[in-house]
Amino acid sequence: MVSHHVFSQLVLLALLWVFVILHLTRPKRPVTAPAAPALPEPLKPKRLRSNEPKPFEGLIQKPQCALCARDTAYPQSPPPLPPDPMAPTNRRSREVDTSMHFCPHRHCDYRGWLGCGNLRANGHPNGGPWRQFHCTSCQGYFLETHGTIFHGKQVAVERIVRVLACLAEDLGIRATARVFEVAPHTVLQWLVEAAEQLRAFAAYFLCDLHLEQLQLDELYTVLRDLKAGEISDDEAIRRLERSPYWVWTAMDPTSKLLLVVDVGSCTLAMAQRVVHQVTQVLAPDCVPLLLTDGRKAYGTALLTHFGSWMQPERRQDKGPIPKPRWMPLPGLLYAQVVKSYRRRRIVSVKHRVVFGTRLAIEQVLARCGWTINTAFVERLNLDLRQHVAAIGRRVNTLCQGEAGVRDQIALFHVSHNFVVPHASLHQLLLVPEVTNGRGAAKVWRPCTPAMAAGLTDHVWSLTEGLFYRVSPWPQAQTV
Repeated sequence: MVSHHVFSQLVLLALLWVFVILHLTRPKRPVTAPAAPALPEPLKPKRLRSNEPKPFEGLIQKPQCALCARDTAYPQSPPPLPPDPMAPTNRRSREVDTSMHFCPHRHCDYRGWLGCGNLRANGHPNGGPWRQFHCTSCQGYFLETHGTIFHGKQVAVERIVRVLACLAEDLGIRATARVFEVAPHTVLQWLVEAAEQLRAFAAYFLCDLHLEQLQLDELYTVLRDLKAGEISDDEAIRRLERSPYWVWTAMDPTSKLLLVVDVGSCTLAMAQRVVHQVTQVLAPDCVPLLLTDGRKAYGTALLTHFGSWMQPERRQDKGPIPKPRWMPLPGLLYAQVVKSYRRRRIVSVKHRVVFGTRLAIEQVLARCGWTINTAFVERLNLDLRQHVAAIGRRVNTLCQGEAGVRDQIALFHVSHNFVVPHASLHQLLLVPEVTNGRGAAKVWRPCTPAMAAGLTDHVWSLTEGLFYRVSPWPQAQTV
């Protein structure tokens, strides 16, 4: 009998033999020389990216403007031909000047025409304060206040003018009513009537302007859209955040003339509306330098109204002819001032040339010693907040709707352009004028934006502007 010690030794030898056989039968790896260290790849030069914008290739379709489409669908009828002036029938010259009045009767051939010699001045009917005029063409009669806000009112003219002057100087409607001891609804009614007349007054004088440059901007405002029981607080906050109202302005930085001021939401349609009004004010052949902030809607709106169809050149001999492109006019110069904010503070300002060349823009601005900026229209925003109570900061004089802001802005529009002289526009007198008393002689002549732009030759008073009767037909303006 084999001992278990011998059996265990045999098993151990068998295992050792198996390990030896496996080691000998395993394929051996070929011996290779150590690999040489790899050379570092050469660094590729970084691609230089130009900060200059790519040339504009044009649009296949013209952007849509609601006002342009309306004017195309419903064109305005041309004004009638002016009638022949009447020869004077009296040997003695008339003492009362009637050249600034016109016949308001619809059936009269001289309706709306100034200085035709068809009016005769009579006395004061029933001892009233207003003079009566007689039209020798239609044999009609009318008062000299016809077509103004003073027609049919028994209140003194000075009282109405002072109330409107207070509204033009940032005093609220209720505060003005308390000062002059009249009802707030009466003050509001006078404001609405004056705004309607002053809009026609501004439209009559602001036309066919030749300007070198314009600056456009928008100003945030708040309205009282929340009324008891109509909408909830959450809905009012949602409307205020997503659809706030803005005051859009366009001005000439040289003469400080405010061309367009409008109220609406901050959308492309509103930008189209503002630029359309700018084109209606400018002369047909006038293409000024335009400066705005970085809002993209301005570029589309300006391209819509200052563009034309152009045929691009062929890039290859064969193939279809390229389609016409809507391109900006060759003389259009447009640049943007792009501001970056961080925690409500400006951290950087960049100038971006959108249409035209930087050299051409700098040549236009070099005549005034300026660079690309929107400082003048931003300064105008301060005047708006200081003179229009409804858009001031942290005030309780907010308007209930958009119409209320429009009425107050219409009053500011005329006051800014025709009534209030600007210190930066004063003109040096050739001969100093002696003043009353022992004061120094008057050396400077006050000047308004309308005078600097050549629209008038004197500083208007608010009373004079409210008494001015706007003719329904375009004709030679008498200032």
